[in-house]
Amino acid sequence: MKILHVLDHSIPLHSGYTFRTRSILKQQHAMGWQTCHVTSPKHGQFESPVEEVDGLKFYRTQVPTGILTRIPAWNQMALIAPMRKRILEAIEEEKPDILHAHSPALNGMAALQAGRKTGLPVVYEIRAFWEDAAVDHGTCKEGDLRYRLTRKLETHVVKQADAVTTICEGLKHDLLGRGLPADKITVIPNAVNIEQFNLLTRRDSALEEQFGLKDRRVLGFLGSFYAYEGLDMLVRAMPQILQQNPGTVLLLVGGGPQEQNLKKLVEELGLKDAVIMPGRVPHNEVNRYYSLVDLLVYPRKSMRLTELVTPLKPLEAMAQGKLLLASDVGGHKELIHHGETGWLFPSNDVPALADSVARIFSMAEQWPAVIANGRSFVEQVRNWPNSVANYKALYQGLLRV
Repeated sequence: MKILHVLDHSIPLHSGYTFRTRSILKQQHAMGWQTCHVTSPKHGQFESPVEEVDGLKFYRTQVPTGILTRIPAWNQMALIAPMRKRILEAIEEEKPDILHAHSPALNGMAALQAGRKTGLPVVYEIRAFWEDAAVDHGTCKEGDLRYRLTRKLETHVVKQADAVTTICEGLKHDLLGRGLPADKITVIPNAVNIEQFNLLTRRDSALEEQFGLKDRRVLGFLGSFYAYEGLDMLVRAMPQILQQNPGTVLLLVGGGPQEQNLKKLVEELGLKDAVIMPGRVPHNEVNRYYSLVDLLVYPRKSMRLTELVTPLKPLEAMAQGKLLLASDVGGHKELIHHGETGWLFPSNDVPALADSVARIFSMAEQWPAVIANGRSFVEQVRNWPNSVANYKALYQGLLRV
């Protein structure tokens, strides 16, 4: 069986999207399936129309030109035609059995059009509702014209696709509310490659010395600094945290749209000695920074995006044997069992966040059990072999039709 995956972007770019894709593709290969891949114009610059990255073959799509590409909203629709053309070229070359398009809906539309022309079945995979992410990024407002058009396009794609997958139950329930039958939706949950994560039992001594962390408790977040992550609330909680646990340090590793706002907030609150922001670090050094953290904190704010979508970061923390505290948004509650694999606090509540940190720091005798439970959860449940196995019945069902 050969599957042609239609993607927004791919490795070598680094994002949660590309890491999930790579894990799915590698596991599909391990199951004996063949894959080929088309990326949208959003992937950006490329050296060759067909590129091989990490043993995976990608057909790249040129960025379109013309008047439509300069008109807001229409510039997104202008991406569909060149993607459809590139998918058809890849089909001619690769002879796949199934088209598998991944969010956003533009990819789904291009795949549906190619599927109609070739008779190939189309799977559409939703990783998030992109109109909700656009609200957080400030590129549209909930309920405005662009938001409604994007949502309508998504609904059209899921109704026309032969099968639909989502990454979590929250997205599935939203689709059920749009009238999609339950038997059309398969959940392929986020997971980790457990063999890629070692238990971190000691700090990187060089970094510990560099940042002056010896004998200090360290809170941490490693990732992209988007507004929905709630990192501003974590910074605002630091004065109360320091009152309860003097000497605590907050380590924020990464970058993104909120980086400058966070730095400004740190300065306004007089926290320059308590907050360390080393910026983005090379991917192969991320574990060194994880090793410094006593308690990873994921304070996502409550909104449609975070209530519906599960993140990867908490699973990666569990895989490395790290303690974690997260807000009780729906996406986190699907992953974290309070008091067993981590802890939850009421979202959008800064004092509750600070009190939770103090409480966790006071119960060190429970840490080994929580760490063991978290590691067991990703080893036994949330691993990619388990997750990707859910595609088997879905694909086979389409090919029997």
